[in-house]
Amino acid sequence: MEVPPIAVDRTAAAPLPVQVATGLRDAAVAGTLAAGERLPSTRELARALGVSRTVTAAAYDQLLAEGWVQGRRGVGTFVVRHPAPVRVPPQEVRVPRAPTGGVVPLVDLRAGAPCAEVLDRAAWRRAWRAAGDRPPDARPDARGDLAFRAAVAGDLLRHRGLVVGADDVLATTGTSAAVAEVAALLPAGARVAVEDPGYRRAVAALRAAGLVPVPVPVDDDGLVVGAVPAGVAAVCCTPAHQFPTGGRMPVVRRALLVERARAEGFVVLEDDYDGELRYDVAPLPLLASLAPDVVVHLGTTSKTVSPTLGAGWLVAPAPLRDALLEVRTTTGTRPPRAGQRVLASMAASGDLARHLRRLRRELSGRRELVRAAVVAAGREPVGDAAGAHLVVPLPSRSEEEDVVSSARRAGIALSGLAESCLVSPRAGVVVGWAAPRREELVAALPLLTAVLDGRARSSPAG
Repeated sequence: MEVPPIAVDRTAAAPLPVQVATGLRDAAVAGTLAAGERLPSTRELARALGVSRTVTAAAYDQLLAEGWVQGRRGVGTFVVRHPAPVRVPPQEVRVPRAPTGGVVPLVDLRAGAPCAEVLDRAAWRRAWRAAGDRPPDARPDARGDLAFRAAVAGDLLRHRGLVVGADDVLATTGTSAAVAEVAALLPAGARVAVEDPGYRRAVAALRAAGLVPVPVPVDDDGLVVGAVPAGVAAVCCTPAHQFPTGGRMPVVRRALLVERARAEGFVVLEDDYDGELRYDVAPLPLLASLAPDVVVHLGTTSKTVSPTLGAGWLVAPAPLRDALLEVRTTTGTRPPRAGQRVLASMAASGDLARHLRRLRRELSGRRELVRAAVVAAGREPVGDAAGAHLVVPLPSRSEEEDVVSSARRAGIALSGLAESCLVSPRAGVVVGWAAPRREELVAALPLLTAVLDGRARSSPAG
């Protein structure tokens, strides 16, 4: 079987699996590989290219996830389609003018959305059917669905090293709602330290509870613990992957935060909003595993599965957990259990684990594409070692506003760093890669490069 012509450059920035996948994709687009044509085995291709079989297997996995090829058990891997590519030569990039009476459709490159495209619809339907097969509840349970809480406890142990049981977990509707529940237990008017830049919905939840958010700066290692003022009732932080800058709080700084929490009597709210999305780095121990007596661990399914579920979780010190349960019981407020049952069904069938493997593979490939587009513009991204977004630092807020507005005119929705800041003067744009379909992302990236390097901003519209 003839091996397609693929250039492999070991000195290039792109990983070898990405280069091989790109070469095969380009060959399909050019017609060198015809629809229905069988590809060489991963072993044959590895031998021909002088790379390991791991490289070619990863490339085939990527193409399978994208839908370019199809595996037939016992037969081989075949090309199934080769759509026309979207190529925009750099010198020809122009910002499109909005059509009369309408607007340019936006490709959503903002952070915070899940990758709905990778979710197996058959698995999704199976989970809903399985959840519906369970009998309806006769009485409410303020803790949440037992199967859901058991699934969360198992996942936290396997992937995050947090040793808890189902009874230690409370279901929530998401991290913002969990922050609001905890905030309602703090004294009115209490001050709460928050990251700046940081997650503004948490800030809004604190303010709605009558608390006073106090901005604390972040650096490349996340929250600057030494800048947390004395006298706060709580600290809200995202230590695993600071939102939005992407810093990872090192162990020494985590230990310092825990030491201060115990000495000064405040609680730490640990928002692990995208803890499942790790690529080149292993997760550091959760704050909750270091100090379960002072840390409230928060998680959500909104970034990994879908906000449709409205399902999250909370692990808190026993006194605080009991206080939350008492409020839920006396007020009759509790998170709906339908989404919890769906996630529990996905976990029980193994569909959730398969989904997360596909998700990490797909988002890893998208990350490389977005990084390459940013670097091609002469910019150095930060915060992309985990999660589904990165930050492109910019020298000023005026340039940030210019980039965001130029991107919008080009049909791309970006978020400026200003949206996440309270008092911080930092400037930049946040670029996410989970929300759009892959073909939309690929089409938008040349325009993103043009906007970031100034060509689209300096070119006349039209």
